[in-house]
Amino acid sequence: MKCGACALILLHALTANALTVHLAPNDPNDCHQTMENFGASDAWSCQFVGKNWPIMKRQQLADLLFSTEMDILGNPKGIGLTAWRFNIGAGSAEQGESSQIGDEWRRAEGFMQPDGSMDWTKQQGQRWFLKAAKERGVDTFLGFSNSPPVFMTKNGLAFSSGGNSSNLPLSQFTAFAAFLRDVALELKTRDGIELDYLSPVNEPQWDWLSDSGQEGTPWLNSEIAALARTLNTQLEEEGVTLSTRIEISEAAQISFLYSQIGAVGRGNQIDDFFAPSSRNYIGDLSRLPYKIAGHSYFTTYPNPLLTSSRVLLKAKLDQYPGLDYWMSEYCLLEDNEEIRGPGRDLGMGPALYMARLIHADLTLTNAKAWQWWIAISPYDYKDGLIHIDYNVQDGNIYPAKLLWAFGNFARFVRPGMERLEVHRDDTRLPDLNGVMVSSFRDPETLKVVVVAINYSQLSEPLLIEVGGMDDPEFDVFETSDTRDLAKVGRVTMSSLATAHMLPPRSVTTLVQI
Repeated sequence: MKCGACALILLHALTANALTVHLAPNDPNDCHQTMENFGASDAWSCQFVGKNWPIMKRQQLADLLFSTEMDILGNPKGIGLTAWRFNIGAGSAEQGESSQIGDEWRRAEGFMQPDGSMDWTKQQGQRWFLKAAKERGVDTFLGFSNSPPVFMTKNGLAFSSGGNSSNLPLSQFTAFAAFLRDVALELKTRDGIELDYLSPVNEPQWDWLSDSGQEGTPWLNSEIAALARTLNTQLEEEGVTLSTRIEISEAAQISFLYSQIGAVGRGNQIDDFFAPSSRNYIGDLSRLPYKIAGHSYFTTYPNPLLTSSRVLLKAKLDQYPGLDYWMSEYCLLEDNEEIRGPGRDLGMGPALYMARLIHADLTLTNAKAWQWWIAISPYDYKDGLIHIDYNVQDGNIYPAKLLWAFGNFARFVRPGMERLEVHRDDTRLPDLNGVMVSSFRDPETLKVVVVAINYSQLSEPLLIEVGGMDDPEFDVFETSDTRDLAKVGRVTMSSLATAHMLPPRSVTTLVQI
């Protein structure tokens, strides 16, 4: 009896000291954006892995990225990505060393041949992953281009020779748009995969010179607008059996969406593309959805910058009611007091840094999609969800905590779910070095999914109150130093129960049952 009494006192003490969040899934006023996808890119390694590596290892990688199955213990086999980005190469791989891109892994094959014909046997490794993704339930596919085919560019290379304008001459805009259309048609006809989006430009604010070490070209806003109009015409041509839409602008950092910050003619992209009075207005194109995409690089540290840049972006988006935002690329490039890009790290440090950024992008900018950069990395860098040996034929596979922490969102926050307002009973908002909580509801069942990030070094109790329910139950999945998106049990939240203890430096998803 004495021990039981002590335990009961401890339960009440933990509950009383818990961070309590209140959710109202029945209140439409508490609903924000509808989530569309979580995704990643096939660049750069899938060209080798998908073509050369043993089939069992390819299947293992595909399962880690795309599977929604559970093992016999109820643990996810993979993170269930819902979008996959296909790199439409410019042909630097065929140029070899003359491409002036030193690392063969960062060159890309191209479908276009010197005479302008197409070799549809190219990019087999990447196409293997496209099909593997579809087989495992991925239903959003995007084709993106870092550079037009080298046979079209001004300098015959897949990167720029200088200046802030495109490496593609204006006379080739129609040919490039037709090339992108034809790639989409080929993938649909031959591989059975229809690209939902074509993204013709990537990070147009950077100059993409030879020292960039990859394919790329700058673009002026006026050039992006002209290309989008041309691509729209190509997709609308009679007989083109594609529902593919256009994505812009893959801004190099989100500040270029709402300001110039040194990128004259390449910044203020929301106003430039969607203000009807703008010379570069393209908001009326039939194949251009009312959305814009940007990359979260270089706006993630310190925390005041993380917050303020997203508040400014949200304020600009709000000037265009209904304009959607996708965060379409990020990996750890930073070099600051908290994190450095160089140096492979499979642990929780990079995973927490990413999870905090996802939380900020979803809750501060209402991002409807969040997409990582390279899914599989051979580098000594914090750029991959999964790391592999630097070997074009075979090697070992090293899943990172980044993968599993991303899965805390991607695996359980499914397309069509609505982000739900989280009402906290404390004064720690926003606490980007403590406990961060985001929540999502299934609009049909009104059941909720809660993602809780504990950035601190201490265990933190969390209590969830769901409006209209006395004792909501949740399955709990944890990524921490000791667990990889593992199911740790079931918890009932009530005034008589212990709040769930969030382990130090962890990401936890609670799925209402």
